[in-house]
Amino acid sequence: MDFLQPPGWAAPKGYSNGVAARGRTVFVSGMIGWDAQGIFHTSDFAGQVRQALQNVVAVLAETQAKPEHIVRMTWYVVDKREYIGAAKEIGNAYREIIGRHFPAMTAVQVVALVEDQARVEIEVTAIVPE
Repeated sequence: MDFLQPPGWAAPKGYSNGVAARGRTVFVSGMIGWDAQGIFHTSDFAGQVRQALQNVVAVLAETQAKPEHIVRMTWYVVDKREYIGAAKEIGNAYREIIGRHFPAMTAVQVVALVEDQARVEIEVTAIVPE
């Protein structure tokens, strides 16, 4: 996996500008902050991020993929202020669950998510080396 950083560009914080990789591609649907039975245990933004990331890792594990194989993440948030306000807690959860691996990432504010209680949805692409 090669992390792409054009010469002279400021280093991004918490993500990469781009990633090049070869291997088996794994696509993970948008994961939200409910458990395996579809139950929300918190309405707290950072708590839902933690659960969504745990859900991503659980799906990746089904194909022996790991967090370090993630090449792209898209975060859909219903309130960017809530996202920014929870930055420290999100960072702690991210490092605990994903580690110090920072793929290409995009965060987008959306009007709503399909599940009314969901505050965040995280979609992932991973490349597992062959």
